[in-house]
Amino acid sequence: MAGAAIEVKPKPKQHIRRLLWGLAGGIALLLGLLGIPLPLLPTTPFLLLAAFCFSQSSERLHNWLMSHPQLSPPIKNWQRHGAISIKAKLMAGIAMGAAFVISILLEMPWHVLAIQLVVLIGVSLFIFTRPNPPHSK
Repeated sequence: MAGAAIEVKPKPKQHIRRLLWGLAGGIALLLGLLGIPLPLLPTTPFLLLAAFCFSQSSERLHNWLMSHPQLSPPIKNWQRHGAISIKAKLMAGIAMGAAFVISILLEMPWHVLAIQLVVLIGVSLFIFTRPNPPHSK
């Protein structure tokens, strides 16, 4: 028949793969949402991961996340400009500083503190050398 739509059913392996990507996206989204009120849990990296996972699993969920008024701006800033907002940089710096202070207060062994310090310095260099997003007008 001319003009008839052909329905393509996903193969079982594709279905499982999409299900696993969707599950990973849901977990990443949940962790990102938990990161909003919890200062030591990062929000943006989990939102980026959720966006990627949803792009592999569900066009509907990916579109929802990418059009969400509060959740999409950091994702779009990263995708378009490789940018991290000043507020996100500040929050990351505070969280990393707090984590290190907590480790000192818990009297972690010196070698653990040294490793943590090297990692935190590396992460800080990455975060604080990213550009700020352009101002929206």
